[in-house]
Amino acid sequence: MSASSPSSPTSSSTPQSPLSTAKPILEASKSRSDEVLQKTRQKHSHAIVYAIVENQRGVLHRVSSMFRAKGFNITSIAIGRTSHSELARMTIVPSGDDTSLVLLVKQLRKMIDVIEVGMMTRQDSIVRELALVKFETNSSEARREILDLSNALGAKAVDSTHDSLVVEFCSTPEGIDSFIEEASKSGVVKEVVRTGLTALRRDD
Repeated sequence: MSASSPSSPTSSSTPQSPLSTAKPILEASKSRSDEVLQKTRQKHSHAIVYAIVENQRGVLHRVSSMFRAKGFNITSIAIGRTSHSELARMTIVPSGDDTSLVLLVKQLRKMIDVIEVGMMTRQDSIVRELALVKFETNSSEARREILDLSNALGAKAVDSTHDSLVVEFCSTPEGIDSFIEEASKSGVVKEVVRTGLTALRRDD
């Protein structure tokens, strides 16, 4: 009687844990480097312009109208009140070459409502953006995977129904891009709302 040959072990792929998936995003945050996020498809501008403006009606409209009239391309604008109620801070992420950037700053400084204008880079500033992401979750497994990834990154579920989940995530633009890309593998992205970039210069 011939001996039967031992069966070869069947290989099986083990899915990545949410913490393993989140590791590149966490590394990028700790090292203050955008280059760690290899999977990020969108390239974000490293030039940031800020303007301290009078906190009154119509300022944002006048600034936006100037951008349109001069043909400036803008990726995002975020504005909010400062510690002084009469002043607001505007954070602008331009899209264009260095010549366009210098011209944009010069035009801003000519405006009556603008008190101060300056430039920052990603290297000398702290940048953050807030995103609300709604996922379609048709199974408890998909919901659990998104929640596990969110918890690993410090994101927070803020609304939930039987077939959807809304997650709030504050990070760098690259971190948000990477989170959405990874989480979309578990649930279809239904809606995304992002505030645009805000930034503060680091102390020396």
